[in-house]
Amino acid sequence: MGLTVVIAASEAAPFAKTGGLADVAGSLPVALKHLGCRVILIMPYYREVAAKGFEVEPTGLEVPVNMGRRTVRAEVLLGHLHGVPVYFIKRDEFFDRSYLYGTPEGDYFDNLERYAFFSKAVLEIIKLRDLKPDIIHCNDWQTGLIPAYLNDTYRGDPAFAKTATVFTIHNIAYQGQFAPSLYDTTGLGYYLFNPEGLEFWGNLNLLKSGIVFSEAITTVSEAYSREIQTPEYGYGLEGVLGRRKSDLFGILNGVDYTEWDPETDSTLPHNYSADDLKGKAACRKKLLKAFDLKLKARTPLIGMITRLADQKGIDILAKAMPELMKMELAMAILGSGDRRYQEILADLASHYPERLSVKIAFNSHLSHLMEAGADMFLMPSRYEPCGLNQIYSLKYGTVPIVRATGGLDDTVRDYSEEGGTGFKFREYSAEALVEKVREALQVFTGKKEWVELQKRGMKESFSWNEAARKYMDVYKAAKARLHKS
Repeated sequence: MGLTVVIAASEAAPFAKTGGLADVAGSLPVALKHLGCRVILIMPYYREVAAKGFEVEPTGLEVPVNMGRRTVRAEVLLGHLHGVPVYFIKRDEFFDRSYLYGTPEGDYFDNLERYAFFSKAVLEIIKLRDLKPDIIHCNDWQTGLIPAYLNDTYRGDPAFAKTATVFTIHNIAYQGQFAPSLYDTTGLGYYLFNPEGLEFWGNLNLLKSGIVFSEAITTVSEAYSREIQTPEYGYGLEGVLGRRKSDLFGILNGVDYTEWDPETDSTLPHNYSADDLKGKAACRKKLLKAFDLKLKARTPLIGMITRLADQKGIDILAKAMPELMKMELAMAILGSGDRRYQEILADLASHYPERLSVKIAFNSHLSHLMEAGADMFLMPSRYEPCGLNQIYSLKYGTVPIVRATGGLDDTVRDYSEEGGTGFKFREYSAEALVEKVREALQVFTGKKEWVELQKRGMKESFSWNEAARKYMDVYKAAKARLHKS
């Protein structure tokens, strides 16, 4: 029998999603199952899950969660994801909301209580179901308390006697920091609130909890695992990570090619492949209509699908836009997030209505059409732990233009290199962005050269099979470390 792995995640595709964490939590369990693991996924039952109409059934289980002065009960529902059981933790007080973590105006005030509750509920389900996991794989700050609970509240509990924890950092900028006055909400002993534990410049830090108390730590690309150990990218935790360097692993996210493949993508008006690119023109035509853009046949269209957040490079894009709009190109942008960036993009679109179209939304079907219909795909990120859209773009023959950081650097080879698959710029500036777009446009004018570039990208492969094998190696290393301690 293979390893028993419980994956605890605050979101997972297709049930609920705000970013790359959901893609990982929705794909890795299935890939691990194919490698012989017994895998269970546990996540909250959000309003979004209910609204999408997934088949879930009551288990009859209610888990009691001690939240300091009160005991809060959660209903446990059961669903499935390609043969992997999914336990949903249902507590409407915490999870029946319009958004997962907060509104466009800011985070929910009770996020500490919500995810302390979720973390304890995960452990209580494991006990009630007698799962006896070899590994609990935790993801981001929302599950960062689980390793701390195993070192405190649940220490010595036979249900977890052989359980190691692996903690994945999907984005170190989001740390789950809370005022020390809220510490009692966790139910943890105060001896853990110190610089070697959960304390971070006077605050409680849930991401740090996951880093400090897990047997192994991973992040979602090799380059990002190195970057977050530096002051520029570590967001204050570079020293903590440096002390755990031997337990830190970078594993590039995989892609679900059953969903993201232009040959089989059922959302497209016309399928195509590296051997026959004709269908891409039909996708472009439909995309232009969706964004109300009218272009000449050989005017390149640059697509961009982004979460509107500080990391995504909207600031340098805004500065670059006057120069970009002088070039023979058009842009289609799809994104949602911070209101400030929504307003910046809307203002830009009003200045260049015939060349720039912006939709403030999250739309899965339109995302597929953009990957297929655009000629190029822009990702000017300040930092990017992994990034998936550049990998989708490669598969769809939509040449990526990216800033060389994190997973973008790991997955795209610059056109100037042997076997180049896209265009990369290193300096985080509007000037560097403009220069790289200009270079891409020059190559685009040579049709044969461009088609060869497209086809090289389409032959790249970033499947979950390889990533899952690397996670298996980390799980074994975590087990070995547990036995040593």
